[in-house]
Parts: sequence; C-alpha cells; structure tokens
Amino acid sequence: MSYLRTFLPWIVFAVLPSADWQWAALAALAVAAAIVAGQLRSGVGLDALVIELGSAVFFAALAAVAFADHDSPVHTYSPALSCATLGLIAGISLAVGRPFTAGIAKRTTPREVWSLKPFVRTNVVVTAVWTAAFVLTAAALAWLEHAGQAHSVQATAVQIAGFAVPMLFTVRYVAHVQAKAAGQAAGATGQATR
Repeated sequence: MSYLRTFLPWIVFAVLPSADWQWAALAALAVAAAIVAGQLRSGVGLDALVIELGSAVFFAALAAVAFADHDSPVHTYSPALSCATLGLIAGISLAVGRPFTAGIAKRTTPREVWSLKPFVRTNVVVTAVWTAAFVLTAAALAWLEHAGQAHSVQATAVQIAGFAVPMLFTVRYVAHVQAKAAGQAAGATGQATR
C-alpha cells in the first residue's frame, strides 16, 4: 500500500485525459500535497516522503507550464518527463546515500533494523532498480513520442511495465532477503542449542 500511495499522483496524472493536461497536473499536485500533508500529520518523517515531495514540486511546475501555455511542447513529452523526474529523484536519493525506498521501508520495519547493513543494502539495490526502471521508461516513452507512437498500446505497455517490473522485483527481492535472514537466524539458533 505504501508504494501505491507514493505513486498515486503519477497514476492520477496518467489516467486523466491527456487533452486536459493542465487539470490532470493540478489534480496530481492536489493529490501529492494531500499525501504529504496527511503523512506529516501522522508523524512520517521527510525522509519517507522523498518521492511525494518531488511529485508535488514536479506537478506544481507542470501545472504552471500547462496553464500558462496549453499548447506547450512540454505536453507531448510529459509522460517521459514524469518518468525522467522520478528517475532523477530516485537517483539523487541514491547519490546522497538516502535511498527513497528506505523511508518507505521504515514505516513497517523496526527501528533497530534501520542501520543494519542488510537493510541499507536492500534499499540501495531496490532504489537502484526503481531508478533504472524510471530512466529506461522515460527513454522508451520519449522515443515512442518521437516516433509518433505516444498514444499507442506500446506506450501504455511501457508505462505499466515501468512500474510493475520494479514493484514485482521489490516484493520478490525483499522476500528473498527476509527469508535468507530468517534462515541464518534459525541456523545460528540451532548451533547455539547444540
């Protein structure tokens, strides 16, 4: 549920009619702002809201451009720009040593685990996969737009895959890491009882 909430503004923007892109950007901004405000009120730290804050900034800028010039060329590349922005946010979070997925994971992980190497490493790997997916999706969408295929089945498939693949990877990789840790803990307990 955390990832769905995190990416809800982007989903809202993607599903609203492209012809009304200024209203779609404004709706996405409203959703992002509501999510940030709600999460801050519930005590969630800013480090857990990296994507949400970046979303609010992006959609504020996009809405400003869209209302200033409905026919702006930014409109045609807005799906690619959206994914590129997500890639930039995720990449910066990696570069500064604060992978955005760690903030999400901290919501359901005990505090004593947060500084352990497996937790940190898992979030670096997962954030790197999300970053790569965002960048590749942005490139594919830009290419499809350039080729006149922006509103094609291929473009829709690229957008869906751009979120579904890293989501599936995240679920499976985290389950693998947790199972491995549980196996090691069970092995250590078994050796201690001998």
